[in-house]
Amino acid sequence: MMKSTDMEAKYNAAVNYYEKKDYYHALQLFGELITVYRGTSKAEQSYFYYTYCTYYVDDFTMAAYHLNNFVQSYPNSKHAEEMQYMYAYCFYLDSPIPSLDQTSTAEAIDKFQIFINKFPESTRVVDANKMMDELRAKIEEKTFNNAKLYYRTSDYKAAIVAFANFQKDYPYSLYIEESMYLALRASYDYAINSIDSKRVERLKASLEEYQKLVDNFSQSRYLRDAERIFENITEELAVINEAAKL
Repeated sequence: MMKSTDMEAKYNAAVNYYEKKDYYHALQLFGELITVYRGTSKAEQSYFYYTYCTYYVDDFTMAAYHLNNFVQSYPNSKHAEEMQYMYAYCFYLDSPIPSLDQTSTAEAIDKFQIFINKFPESTRVVDANKMMDELRAKIEEKTFNNAKLYYRTSDYKAAIVAFANFQKDYPYSLYIEESMYLALRASYDYAINSIDSKRVERLKASLEEYQKLVDNFSQSRYLRDAERIFENITEELAVINEAAKL
C-alpha cells in the first residue's frame, strides 16, 4: 500500500489498519495521506487518525505536539474539544511520581485549565478537575518532602522558611500537622545551635511554633514530643535570664 498511487484505496487501508489497532502500519499510511490531502476535506480526518496513532504507540511527546497542532489547525473541528482534552491528558500521562521533578505535572495542570476555560460545558470537565486534583496532590507532596529534606540535612533555616511557605500555600493539606511539628523542631534546633546573641530571639520564635501547633492541633499525635521541646525552650530561656542578672 505504501507504493500504491490509489489514494482512496490507501486511505481505506489506513482506516482499516487503525480499526484493527494496527497503529504502526496506519501511522505510516496516514503520514503520507495528510500531505497528499492537504487543503481537502480528508486532510482533517487523516490528521485526526494520524495523531491518535502517535498516541496509541505511546509516543506521548509526539502525540501532544500533534494534538495541539490539530487544535491550532482546525479550531472549528468537531474533534477540537476532544483533541484539546487529549493534549492535556498526554501531559498527565507524562507526570512522574512525587519524588521526581514535577515540571510536566505543572504543565498538565496548566493544559487542563486551558481546556476547562475553552470548553466549560464539556462533559470531560469533571474528569479534568479530578486529574488536576491528583496532579496538585503530587506537587503538594513534593513541596512537603523538599521541606523535610532541608530539616533532615540540618539546614534548619531553610527548613523553617520552607515549612512556613508550605503552610501558607497548602493550609488544608494532609501534611499540615506534621509540617507544624517539624517547623517547631527545626526552629528549636536552629535556636540551640545559634550564637549567643541570636539564641533568645530564636528560642522565642520556637515558642511561637509550639503555640501554633497546639492551637491548631490540641490533640496532636506529636504533642508529647512538642511539650518536651517546650520545656527545653523555657528552661533554656530561664538559664539565659538568670545569667543575664549576674
